[in-house]
Amino acid sequence: MKVKNLLTLALSTLILLSCNSSKTKIDNETYLNYLKKGDEITNLAQATLLGNVSKAMQTGGPEYAVEFCNLKAFSLVDSLSKLNNCAISRVSDKNRNPDNNLKNQQEKAIWEKMQAKISIDTIVKVDESLVYYKTIKIALPACLKCHGSNENDISPATMERIGKLYPNDLATGYSLNDFRGMWKVEF
Repeated sequence: MKVKNLLTLALSTLILLSCNSSKTKIDNETYLNYLKKGDEITNLAQATLLGNVSKAMQTGGPEYAVEFCNLKAFSLVDSLSKLNNCAISRVSDKNRNPDNNLKNQQEKAIWEKMQAKISIDTIVKVDESLVYYKTIKIALPACLKCHGSNENDISPATMERIGKLYPNDLATGYSLNDFRGMWKVEF
């Protein structure tokens, strides 16, 4: 486990150095503190969203869960943002919500490194803010009921609901353990 943690730290540091100019480097102690804080916040956000989506699936199946996400996911994440004095969001190149697209070249570079499995989380400095990024994967078979294959995993009723709520949806076609997106925490 220690080797994995050291490898993660080394790779994250490499990304940090490649994404930041010499004027925007972060000292090691600050980097490690915010890396830990970002991980804690995203673990809580992930657990909160998955718990609520799971309840929605049990209540009314995938169609209800899609509607729940459309109406409630933002407010759950927003509450956690306020609680932790940061801005929490999710970004992806195949986003469901158009507001969750990759916003700039730096995010695209971090995306490419995470997609290539060079990094799993990192901190970068943007202007005067620190921004934490962490991978999101399709970790549970239940995720495929809304993000899987249109032909094999997602029911026609769920696809219809997704189409109504997210007319420009790009967030399908995934398999179990696929890289789905990134958590983004702006401090």
